[in-house]
Amino acid sequence: MHDSLTSEQILQRPLILPCGAVLKHRLAKSAMSDSLANGQGDPTAAQIRLYERWAQGGIALSIIGEVQIDPHFPEKPGNLVLSQDSNDQALKALTGKASIDGAHLWPQLGHAGALSHPPISQPKGPSALEIGDFRCQGMSIDEVQQLPDLFAKAAAHAKAVGFSGVQIHAAHGFLLSQFLSPLFNRRTDGYGGSVEARCRIILDVINKVRSAIGSAFPIGIKINATDKLEGGLTQNDALEVVRLLDGTSVDLIDISGGTYFPEAKATSDASGKGPYFLDFARRARSRTTTPLMLTGGFKSREQAADAVASGAIDVVGLGRAMVLDPCLAKTWSMDGGRGLDFPRFESAPQGGITAWYTMRLTALAEDRENTFPIDLISAIRDYEDRDAMRCEIWQQRFGRFSSP
Repeated sequence: MHDSLTSEQILQRPLILPCGAVLKHRLAKSAMSDSLANGQGDPTAAQIRLYERWAQGGIALSIIGEVQIDPHFPEKPGNLVLSQDSNDQALKALTGKASIDGAHLWPQLGHAGALSHPPISQPKGPSALEIGDFRCQGMSIDEVQQLPDLFAKAAAHAKAVGFSGVQIHAAHGFLLSQFLSPLFNRRTDGYGGSVEARCRIILDVINKVRSAIGSAFPIGIKINATDKLEGGLTQNDALEVVRLLDGTSVDLIDISGGTYFPEAKATSDASGKGPYFLDFARRARSRTTTPLMLTGGFKSREQAADAVASGAIDVVGLGRAMVLDPCLAKTWSMDGGRGLDFPRFESAPQGGITAWYTMRLTALAEDRENTFPIDLISAIRDYEDRDAMRCEIWQQRFGRFSSP
């Protein structure tokens, strides 16, 4: 611990971001795919209520996961979409309800690329790939060079409807993460090869976004410490990415890891006792003066406070912990703030635990978490049934696509 500060005092200190925006303390609700949009890319009353609850619970920053810049490459049919056809009235209702008590609300701007949801997309990544049963098309040079404008337009739209910042999604195996990964990115032009070349599109995106939203609006970015895939992004390459990001106008670098590549084991399904990738964050700290956020594996206030007090990170990202207790920020601000009891699942199928937490999010959004004790199999069934229904709605709104 620092000097004589208690763990709650360490976490309650405000953070001034490089752009001048202030986070009121050091706890953030990290990006998760909540799957609560209406299937047409717009917010629902339940989604608005969910982010209102986290703001009422005292969080400094909430990030809405998987907000799409292009409806043709979504992660899931429950994603929000920022486009010219968006329901801006609903988006303003979302930002208004979720920005109370000094809370920030940022959309995580993304493009699923090769991991786009096949029933409503034609997956397309940096390079054409066939790995086992996985396959995707490759992007043309023109399609790559259109990306900065797409991200910039979405960021400007986010600002116009009341979001207080944006996060650029370059982690977890989605498109910008794919550009960083040698497994996905086999290009031989200026966007493939060395780490610098693989990072080029991300730097272009950041610069274009900054031009679109001005100098005082926060830009965050989420990156992988490692893909945890053979042939994917290594920690050494990820450290070089951090160094390159240090030369940009990014305000907050959010460190995570792992991918949603088929058959890859999710980092968040691990049963470890400590924060994931904290050692990487310590190494990254020497490569940048940009504030660092670390997401994943925090299960107690003491773990969070120790990580911040050590100087390795500036912000603690909480995902599943915030699903179990939406008032966790207030709970941990009190003397004697308790830890959390995470549910244990035996022999969970791939994606099953994510489905359980996603349906728990739905219960929070509908103010019925006290009657939620749903079993894993039922959660998976309900999650898949809802996705199937929303795929039909998505196709009616944005057009039909088939897998390549």
